[in-house]
Amino acid sequence: MANLKEVRIRISSVQSTQQITKAMKMVSAAKLKRATNAIVQLRPYATKLKEILGNLSASLEGSSSPFIQEREPNKVLIVVVSSNRGLAGAFNMNVIKATNNLIAEKYSEQYKKGNVSIVAIGKKSQDFYEKRNYNVIGNNNEVYAALTFENVTKITDSIMAGFEKGTFDKVELVYNRFKNAAVQIITTEQLLPLPKAEADDAVKSEHLVDYILEPSQEEIVSQLIPKSIKTQLYKAVLDSHASEHGARMTSMDKATENAGDLLKALKLSYNQARQAAITTELTEIVSGAAALNG
Repeated sequence: MANLKEVRIRISSVQSTQQITKAMKMVSAAKLKRATNAIVQLRPYATKLKEILGNLSASLEGSSSPFIQEREPNKVLIVVVSSNRGLAGAFNMNVIKATNNLIAEKYSEQYKKGNVSIVAIGKKSQDFYEKRNYNVIGNNNEVYAALTFENVTKITDSIMAGFEKGTFDKVELVYNRFKNAAVQIITTEQLLPLPKAEADDAVKSEHLVDYILEPSQEEIVSQLIPKSIKTQLYKAVLDSHASEHGARMTSMDKATENAGDLLKALKLSYNQARQAAITTELTEIVSGAAALNG
């Protein structure tokens, strides 16, 4: 009977867990819808901005903008976009692993000299790198409380100011790019200086446009470059935000399924133990009756 009581407790515990994971899945699904709408709405704008910069590639080469000036990457800043919360499968560890691989494969010399800094957007990456004594700059965990372009721009402004002053020679961005609820793609992009590949890709495009620029080409380009950098980081944070909810929804769905499988196994175990107990009791009754008759 002790075994029956123990199994009943485990069944009750698993049922509670299953209800919680179902609820979390539903919450993540609702949040995913809003997050997906945000990134889907931004992507056409970001793509068009990239296309315009590509068409103005000739102007970019002659521009005095500090954000396109290539320098020897002696001091590197890596922007790591994670989440504030867990229960999202391998979502956070994947982006942290990608960052660690980037440092090991590309910036190992800078890391040995202490010239690799981290800007973490999300508590999980913030805690990970602070515990390992990396040079983590600032705390941006509250950005998810009000995920707006203006709030993300504050982070971008500080990064751009550091690059302009020479505090960093190169800025890399690591995040989860949203594809669908089940698939998140680890993405590494160069944030600063503005990659020339963006312009080269658009030059090869069949949709080149001859723009008429007012007030002047130089002034338009000088405003377009910072806007592109800010949009790139904002898009990465929105991508990561949608990916987080997709990963959590998938993780909770799997957890609910696993709880269901465990519940079936426990119920089978309970029925077997109950049947064994009944059989034992019947045997004892029959044996007792036989003894009295004898």
